[in-house]
Amino acid sequence: MKLLILGGSGFVGRALAGEAVARGYDVTVFNRGLRGAPAGVRVLTGDRQAADGLTALQIDQSWDLVVDTWAAGAGAVGRTARLLSGRARHYTYVSSRSVYRWGTPAPLTEDAPLADPREPGYAGDKVRGELAAASFGGPLLLARAGLILGPLEDIGRLPWWLHRLARGGPTLAPGPRILPLQYIDVRDLAIFLLDAASAGLTGPYNVVSEPGHATMGELLEAGVAVTGGRAKLRWTDPAVIQRYGIQAWTQLPIWLPPGPDHDFLHRGDVAKALGAGLRCRPVYDTVADTWAWLQGLRGEPPRRTDRDAVGLDPVLEAKVLAGEP
Repeated sequence: MKLLILGGSGFVGRALAGEAVARGYDVTVFNRGLRGAPAGVRVLTGDRQAADGLTALQIDQSWDLVVDTWAAGAGAVGRTARLLSGRARHYTYVSSRSVYRWGTPAPLTEDAPLADPREPGYAGDKVRGELAAASFGGPLLLARAGLILGPLEDIGRLPWWLHRLARGGPTLAPGPRILPLQYIDVRDLAIFLLDAASAGLTGPYNVVSEPGHATMGELLEAGVAVTGGRAKLRWTDPAVIQRYGIQAWTQLPIWLPPGPDHDFLHRGDVAKALGAGLRCRPVYDTVADTWAWLQGLRGEPPRRTDRDAVGLDPVLEAKVLAGEP
């Protein structure tokens, strides 16, 4: 199986490359060459936003499968999809559940209304990306991934929590403890993408675990266990957190308080993907393997420069735990 990964050096792309190489695929990655390439792949270098940036892909070569991990403007998706039209059997665009119109009642199926393609920002980019990928003109899978966690994470959500828990002591834990989470381990995403593409699946799929695959309590308690048991979780009511002006999702990564926003992100319908073979590993495995990866790094973990930093200031955390005004 000949696979072309558009990307391949970041979070999803690197996990995808590792899974494909382990399967014995002939893997080519195409990216700017700013980060080291995964082991066992062939590298083509180019910048999808530059006028002549696709030159390396204009070689006389074809692939069985193409997976496009591009996360920015849709113009790059359209140019690459058109260039590869007729030169690959199947094209996968890694989209996002952010494509759905914000505020649509949960659970969101693949038929739920989409955001306006004219909308600025990430949601609009992904809707436009899906439309642009259609210019491939052949079998197209739209993998609408949810919250992605696991080893190699370059946004910093789970790594921030693990480093905080490793410091130990009283730790602000955003409640309720039984708050259900819906996410996907990047390795399970990679497995699904390759299986689905190889099977020729087309159309949109919500690629994320079942709602309640884990809870906030199970996630953080696993983190306490793998980081040495030094942290003492102090479960804190969402109203208290909001009173201090703490931002959900960014200052307290992964967490959203109960309500419409939480339901939008964590109550998606995944029956279609489960029927197509999606399987998700236990939360403990995701947490433990992410911590093992972090411990094995030399220096700081990778960080995407197009995303804001995440995490809570220790001074503010201590203030909340002490009940200071």
